[in-house]
Amino acid sequence: RIMSILQEERKNCTFNRLEITNLLDGSAKATENRRELERFILSFPELQDKIPIDYLSHEDRYAEELRKACLLIRKGFEAPGNDGQANTMRYLMGAGVGSAVLKEGNPLAVHFVMFVPTIMNQGTPEQQMEWLSKAWNCEIVGTYAQTELGHGTFLRGLETTATYDPTTEDFVLNTPTVTAYKWWPGGLGKTANHAVVMAQLWTKGKCHGPHPFLVQLRDTDTHEPLSGIDVGEIGPKMGLNTNDNGYLGFKSHRIPRTAMLMKYSQVLPDGTYVKPAHSKLSYGTMVFVRVVIVSDACQQLMKAATIAVRYSCVRKQSELIPGEPEPQIIEYQAQQAKIFPPVAACFALKFAAFYIIDLYQETTQRGEEIDLDLLPELHALSCGLKALSTTDIGQFVEVLRQSCGGHGYMSNSNFPRIYSQVQAAYTYEGENTVLWLQVARHLIKSYKNGGNYTSSYLSEKEIIRSQKLSGNIYDPYFLETVFRRTAFGLVRRAAAELDRLTAQGMNPHIAWNKASVLLIDAAKGHSRYFVVHNFNEKVASIKISQATRDVICHLRDLYLVHGILAYKGDFIMFGGLSDLDIVGLQSRQSYLFEQIRPNAVSIVDAFDIRDEILNSTLGVANGDVYNRLMEEAKNSPLNLTQVHSSFQNYLKPFMNAHL
Repeated sequence: RIMSILQEERKNCTFNRLEITNLLDGSAKATENRRELERFILSFPELQDKIPIDYLSHEDRYAEELRKACLLIRKGFEAPGNDGQANTMRYLMGAGVGSAVLKEGNPLAVHFVMFVPTIMNQGTPEQQMEWLSKAWNCEIVGTYAQTELGHGTFLRGLETTATYDPTTEDFVLNTPTVTAYKWWPGGLGKTANHAVVMAQLWTKGKCHGPHPFLVQLRDTDTHEPLSGIDVGEIGPKMGLNTNDNGYLGFKSHRIPRTAMLMKYSQVLPDGTYVKPAHSKLSYGTMVFVRVVIVSDACQQLMKAATIAVRYSCVRKQSELIPGEPEPQIIEYQAQQAKIFPPVAACFALKFAAFYIIDLYQETTQRGEEIDLDLLPELHALSCGLKALSTTDIGQFVEVLRQSCGGHGYMSNSNFPRIYSQVQAAYTYEGENTVLWLQVARHLIKSYKNGGNYTSSYLSEKEIIRSQKLSGNIYDPYFLETVFRRTAFGLVRRAAAELDRLTAQGMNPHIAWNKASVLLIDAAKGHSRYFVVHNFNEKVASIKISQATRDVICHLRDLYLVHGILAYKGDFIMFGGLSDLDIVGLQSRQSYLFEQIRPNAVSIVDAFDIRDEILNSTLGVANGDVYNRLMEEAKNSPLNLTQVHSSFQNYLKPFMNAHL
């Protein structure tokens, strides 16, 4: 009976699920390739856990996941299809099928996501010839060592030094203080034998700032650390514990001059420094990783939403009407308010991820030249979307976990793992507060000098008019205008505060700090406006059936309405909305819940996440939640015996002690 509940829900579907699946994958061909890869990878029993990973020790977890990681990549190279090895590896490293195999993180992920791309993007043709094929084929295994114990997102504060010695044509790497130790790089602890190391470049007595160096850390045969290198693992974390995040220190460790990645800046044999054409060109790897994070975080939210929606249909609780049978908890509007906005956000943020991926490719793949005009836009947008997606998704995942009650707290629900991995993304590759301020700097400059691309609205001075806009609050394009006005108002307020403080004679840097809360609000408002604008653009351009379009439009409308209601104060202050408008939007939200409800299960089904990838007792596609929970409980090692040895050793003597 329980298993039939989701079958009945699916009968209510009013749209073509495959259309949404293809849309979220990018194309029908992309869906076909993804499914083919999933079928292939999940067909190998040796890639599955022999013992549930939750019951392994820290050391055994790492060993088991490294075993599977090596096999996963080997199988990835053998995978059928014509999607290209690069796309295959990217998918295996993310929250898709790779997470079905490696649930606590992939110790080789940083090798493919950061180490290899850095060689590609920042190495000269000669350096790529020397290292790229070895890295791609895993003859060498690398990581990306930038963050230090005492410094993270603030690159200029890095303390590791690389001092050029022209007499030997070597760089001498040193870690001058404990805070200068590299800290956090994934795969550094026990896996990697090479690293791209960001270090302060010194030559001819002058520091030229952080630059990338390709450094061998361990002997490729014995895996012993080389002379002058102190390397190890940093220990347990909230999650991702098989990523073997590590620490790294140098003591007068020498590397050849050619170990500096010199595509954009060089050090000549005599020590002369040749600076890059653009100061931000060397930040390409970080931008790329932020692009990946946005897409990966969306996949995590899709998992969490699928689990919560399915469980909300299976779970029955309390009485909606006294004396009548217990309803599915999805029938409660309070439950719909928890689970439907995250479902809508999956689409909004996924479409935003597509946009930034396209922009990244446009910026970096025009032959050998990088579009310098697009670099500031790409940097600001990648910062904003990384911060927005990981912040919102982290909050949504926790709400979705709470929506599943006590069972959502179980490890086998997969919520704890999803949550810990999303929360990690809030901080790594740019802590979100710092990223918001990077966006704000771009916005203030655009406000004063005229914006372009996604900040072009900052040049539209007519939107600063104080009178209320006229329009229909049910019209998504009118609501987009409200988001734009609000974003403009938040930027204008932050700029005015900066002007006020500096007019009083305050140092501009101190003024920036004093205005930082308002600047962050401006960055958030801008980023949310972009996502809304992009959502509307996507809905207008996609070619799908009317029935499927109706479903997506309801989700789009909910994303806009929920976004306004969540920050209603800003939209009243700057967006021109009245109290009555807010009341109307609250009614509109209730209406949208009713429209989405019949299709809820089919919408998350269209995310097309296999049970092996979802890895959740609560989210199984057949709805057999309670039997799955009981099976998992029976599998606990504590249940192998009725009387545990600790009873005789500890509990019985304690009970007999007559305290």
